[in-house]
Amino acid sequence: MPTVGVKRDLLFQALGRTYSKSFLSHFPTSEKEIISREQGDSKASGASDIILYKIDVPANRYDLLCLEGLVRGLQVFKNRIEEPRYRRVSPVSGESQKLIITKETAAVRPYAVAAVLRNITFTQQRYDSFIELQEKLHQNICRKRSLVAIGTHDLDAISGPFTYTAKPPGDISFKPLNQTKEYTATQLMSLYKTDSHLRHYLHIIEDKPVYPVIYDSNGIVLSMPPIINGDHSKITLHTKNVFIECTATDVTKAKIVLDIIVTMFSEYCSQPFTKEKLSSEFINRKVGINESTEKIAQLLTRMCLRSQATGFGDEIEVEIPPTRSDIIHACDIMEDAAIAYGFNNIIRTTPRTYTVANQKCSVEFIPISFPQCSQEDIADKLGKKISETRAAHISNPKTAEFQVARTTLLPGLLKTIAANRKMPLPLKLFEVSDVVLKDETKDVGARNSRRFCAIYYNKSPGFEVIHGLLDRTMQLLEVKPALGDGYHIQAADDSTFFPGRCAEVFVRGKSVGRLGVLHPDVISRFELTMPCSALEIDIEPFL
Repeated sequence: MPTVGVKRDLLFQALGRTYSKSFLSHFPTSEKEIISREQGDSKASGASDIILYKIDVPANRYDLLCLEGLVRGLQVFKNRIEEPRYRRVSPVSGESQKLIITKETAAVRPYAVAAVLRNITFTQQRYDSFIELQEKLHQNICRKRSLVAIGTHDLDAISGPFTYTAKPPGDISFKPLNQTKEYTATQLMSLYKTDSHLRHYLHIIEDKPVYPVIYDSNGIVLSMPPIINGDHSKITLHTKNVFIECTATDVTKAKIVLDIIVTMFSEYCSQPFTKEKLSSEFINRKVGINESTEKIAQLLTRMCLRSQATGFGDEIEVEIPPTRSDIIHACDIMEDAAIAYGFNNIIRTTPRTYTVANQKCSVEFIPISFPQCSQEDIADKLGKKISETRAAHISNPKTAEFQVARTTLLPGLLKTIAANRKMPLPLKLFEVSDVVLKDETKDVGARNSRRFCAIYYNKSPGFEVIHGLLDRTMQLLEVKPALGDGYHIQAADDSTFFPGRCAEVFVRGKSVGRLGVLHPDVISRFELTMPCSALEIDIEPFL
């Protein structure tokens, strides 16, 4: 849950009134007090004594990540102001700005959206809030700039149309923000490796053959997303017109981010409202209340969802502003009605239907090993190439032990055996858990698959033991040993297993896994000294 820090005096000024400590549930603090508590009094010397409130904001309410959004939400909720209607306006010249996206960007960061805020008056507080909102968005919905990167520029210092393209790093040269000379993109990547702030974003593009870059019509570099903006177009307190660009790997997230920035600092928006219609009966039934259509419309309006009864039965028309990207279904509107009504005000009732709960069969087993592992665990140690594993790689892993999502349960069990090899033999372990496999047919590019894996570690391989476990497992799953509608095993070659001691398991004509005696090289790579047999099958078909 994101936390927003707001200055008490600015909050009270914006709300038009002051509040006592007893009225507010958030305990006030200050920058000096925070540093003193975390780092000691000596470090707090010279820090600000201005009172701050730390406010927890729901993770899906990006419109509450700055002072402007918090105040607007509170004022609308208290019926002191109406929820503003945002609209797009054309510039006085009548000619809109354009951002041209070239095909080269597809190799690194394919999407971009842009907008212009005109006739802005910045004060120091508004400017600070504007910058802080960008940083909050970067750390939350933008996923540390990996999904979306925001660039803001002084429109009066540049000239459109603008071009978003991608070039080899040696071909990009400009003076970056707060620097005194020009650097190539290659030089910038070296320069920022020691920068405490920007070094965390270098991995996003440093291995790419081309880097994204935005130019104006005169060839001036606006930014090299997601790393740094150009110094030429930086915004100041005197900026009147702001050009905002959001480059992204996820176009939906980019549009949400752009909407939030524009609506927080202007009454205009680049996208029109959408409307949804639903019945008061639906809300009353789902929330457990009994309110009139007009009353429910009032509740929703307090939540910045301008609503009114249409006059057709109990139908309510709800306007969804661009600040509320979290509204994607009628159930989200129903939830807001419940919040406005007050959860504590809902009368407790006995459920009309009595049911007995049971644990879902697909979650009956608890995993004993980590779902992430090193590339070596699922490839080299098992005698395979990483390209053959269909593994989903973790971007910028913090440690070598968590480089990929596991594609097999076998390494985890072998590591467990290795950690307990001094225990009396035989050692018999099993695990039922998920692996992750690349799958281009899925919207996220990968899917989970539930597996069952077992190993037998002893002075003799014990192939007959692991084969007997397969037979018993199939018996419990009510699958008979037979070709066609039953199960059977068939000799197979697999580099993980000893030659001639590996079999593939087929159920109803489909391969579901393998069993056999592990190859001596595999056993030694996991620092084991005894023979070992293993079985691993996909149990998705049985769930």
